[in-house]
Order: sequence, then C-alpha cells, then structure tokens
Amino acid sequence: MTMIATDDLKGTADRLFARKRRMALAVPAMILAYLVFTFFAFDIPGLSERASIDNARALVADTYSYKTHVTRQNRTGEVSVAIEGERKGSYPDGTAPDWVSLGDETVIDLEGGHLVTFGINSVTYSVPGYGVITATPGNSGVELVLPGAEVPDWINASKTRVSITTEAGRLSVTKARSEVFRYFTGWELFFFTLDSPFHGKSFGELTRMVLSDTSTFPAILHDIWHNSMWQHGQVVWALFETVLMAFLGTMGAAMVALPVAFLAARNFTPLRTVRFVIRRVFDFVRGVDGLIWTIILARAFGPGPLTGALAILITDTGSFGKMFSEALENVDEKQIEGVASTGAKPLQRYRFGVIPQVTPIFLSQILYYLESNTRSATIIGAITGGGIGLLLTQAMITQKDWEEVAYYITLIILMVMAMDWFSGWLRRRLIQGDEGGH
Repeated sequence: MTMIATDDLKGTADRLFARKRRMALAVPAMILAYLVFTFFAFDIPGLSERASIDNARALVADTYSYKTHVTRQNRTGEVSVAIEGERKGSYPDGTAPDWVSLGDETVIDLEGGHLVTFGINSVTYSVPGYGVITATPGNSGVELVLPGAEVPDWINASKTRVSITTEAGRLSVTKARSEVFRYFTGWELFFFTLDSPFHGKSFGELTRMVLSDTSTFPAILHDIWHNSMWQHGQVVWALFETVLMAFLGTMGAAMVALPVAFLAARNFTPLRTVRFVIRRVFDFVRGVDGLIWTIILARAFGPGPLTGALAILITDTGSFGKMFSEALENVDEKQIEGVASTGAKPLQRYRFGVIPQVTPIFLSQILYYLESNTRSATIIGAITGGGIGLLLTQAMITQKDWEEVAYYITLIILMVMAMDWFSGWLRRRLIQGDEGGH
C-alpha cells in the first residue's frame, strides 16, 4: 500500500516537472516567434536600407545651427540676405553681413577658399582643390560648366536645377533664382532681431548702456519679449496654457471622482448594482484614451485649452475613481467606529474618520497625475490648438527651423522637470507634514 502511494506521488511529481519543463521551453519559443514575426512585419530590413545617415546628421545639425540665405532673383538681379530665409530675419536693403560684398557682382566668402560670385549673367563657385564651377541660368534651364569631365557626388545637376553642397555651404541655382546657404553654430537673433538697436551688442555693452540710462533696461526686456523670430512672449504664454490644462484637468477630475468613489467602495455602498454601474462608468471614461476624448470634445466645443483640460478631466476621473475607491475599501474601520462612538453623524464620520486616513494616498496620486498630465497636455495641446504642443507641431511641420523645435523640446523638458520638483516638494510638505502632526 505504501509502495503504491509512493509510486503515485512520484508519478505526480514527474508529471509536474515535465509540465514545468514544457512551459520553460514554450514561453521562450513563443517570445522568439513573436520577435521574428515583428522583425518581418515591421520590415526591419527595409527600414535599415531606407535609413539615411546624411539626413539624420543634417537634422541634428539643424537643431543647434542656423543658416543665412543670400538670394538673387535672376530676372531682376535683386539680392537679399535673410537669416533662415525669413522676412522677419531679413537684412535691410543695401546691407549684408561682412562676408557678403554687394555690388554689380555680389561676392560671397564662405571661408576656407570657397568663393561664390553672383555675376551679371552667371554664377561661379570656386572650390579649393577642384576648380571654378559656372552655372548660367537661362530661359531653357541652367547650363553647368565643370572643370572636369565627371560630375562629383556633391553636385546634383539637372536641366532645371543645380545644387552644390560642400563643407562650407550650399549653392542652388534655378532658372529664376540663385541662392547660397551658409551655416553657423548657435541660435541667431534669439534675443534681438536685426531691427533692434541692441542687436550685435555684447553683454558688457548692454550692461554699460543700462548703467548709464536706466530706461534702457525696460527697452531691452521689451525687445526680447516681442522678438518676432523666437516669439518669447507667445512661448511663455503657451507654457502657461499647458500647465493650466494639466492643473484644471487633474484637479477637476479629483473633485469629481472623490464623492463618486464612495459609491464604488464595497464598505460604503452595500448595493452591488450601484457599485457595478459606477465601476463600469469609471472603466469606460478611463478606457478611452485622452487623445480620443480630445478629438471628440474638439468637435463639440471647438479647439482651445479648455477642450484639452476637459479631455484630461474625463480620463482622469475614471483613473482617480478606481484608485480612490480601492483606497476607501482599505480604510481602518476602528477609526470610524471611534468617531461614531462620540455621537458623530454619518457625514462627520466620513470627515473625521475616513478622510484623514486616505488624504496622504489621494494627495500622492493627484500630484503624480499632475506631473504626468503636464507631459500629456503637450500632445493634447497639439490637437486642440493650445499650449506649447501647438507651437512644437507648427515648427515640425515647416521642416525648416529645427532649432526652434530643439528650443521648444528643451522648454518642455525643463517644464516637466520643474513640475516634477514642485510635485515632489508639495508631496513632502503635505504628506510628511500630516504624518509629523500625528
């Protein structure tokens, strides 16, 4: 009898170990099969072939540099110089940076021996170690003359356009226009535009101007705040809108979810039907992503920061309702009984027996979501037309001023870091202060 029981126990153990061995092999095999499927479904080999290191390098360079355009209209001979090719960054007529010599023939010194000349009928580019390249625009297109028979890979030539790209800059010639791009490191006109009397002044010169005339300081702040290129005033307001969306949405959701959470808590609402309905409502509003609510509300109320705040409010109401109800179900009944023993009414029991227990948990969750929603408000703002997200989207769509994209991303990171610090500081002050008081 004992032998049979031992054999049965051994057989059960063998089957158990065999099942575990099969699972240990099956799970990695399933993961490997999924990764193989993903590799081909997402066309990873094709992605590696389509990736362009040169384009990526140019994109990264655009985030910390700017280019100055020197443009000649071939039909009229008019020459203009503009930073980033924008009208807001145009040099006044007849003026140019010191590396551009205006005249009957415009000479552009790209340094290192690279010299571009806008002649009367043609454009020449003297490239050190290669020779002089001549491009002549005409009614039938652009005629290109090279020093050698072969066309180098840094020259892209067709009948209608010639593009020459070197380490010093780029020259583009079409039938209607000739244009030179020269790159510089930094964010030009970040503080003062060309029409500001403070443009080109060093920090020391500005300090001396302020010390000699105190009225200069407000003028400096005015020119920085109303900078037409970088729009610092609009950027600061956009950051404020983003934080406001996150704050209104988070706090509004907390105020809505707190009383409703009592209806979803088992120990406060004995009726199962009521708890079921409230919990399903929470599941519905938090199950639909905030971006989807944003699109729906934008159709109903139109674009704007308020629409983004409402989208955050609806989504977080479901999240807060679920978390608040779970916290309420774990409260200590003894404290409630102690308050009840003093003759307190039901509302007083909740106020003095329940709320003090769950307040640290609620505050921690609310402050965490406030920090998280600051990031979410950036994306929501891009859809609803408000906040820093809108400016970031506009800068990315233009695909020309990537230094502005880098500027906005930097501000977003700093904003999130500031909100992280603020929520942590506030959490310590409120929660630890409450604990210290007890």
